[in-house]
Amino acid sequence: MKALALKINTYTTSVNIVNNNNLERRILNAMFMLFGSLAICYVVFLGSTVFNIIERKSLSTESRTLSNEVGQLELQYLSSSNKVDLSLATSLGLTETKDKHYATRKSLGSLKIAKNEL
Repeated sequence: MKALALKINTYTTSVNIVNNNNLERRILNAMFMLFGSLAICYVVFLGSTVFNIIERKSLSTESRTLSNEVGQLELQYLSSSNKVDLSLATSLGLTETKDKHYATRKSLGSLKIAKNEL
C-alpha cells in the first residue's frame, strides 16, 4: 500500500496537467489594478468634496455681505420714500390734473372653448 501511495505521489507531482499560464499572477495583478483605480477615484471624489466645501463657505460669506448691502439699500429706500410728499412734487414742477383719463383696453372678444376639452 505504501509503495502504491508513493508511486501515485511521485507521478502526480511530476505531471503538470493544468497549465493556467500564471492565472494566479494575472488575478493578483487585476486586483491590484482594481484597488489602485478605486484609490484614485477615492482621492478624486474626496478632493472634489473638499473643494466644494471650501467654495460653499466662500459663497456663504459673500452671501452675507450681499445680504447686508441689500439691507442697507432697503433702509436707504425707506428713508428717501418717507421724504416724498405733495410739497416735494410741486417743488419739482408736478401738478395735479383736473381731467382724469384712465387707460383702457379693447376687449378681445368672447372666449371660445372647444367642446372636447374637459
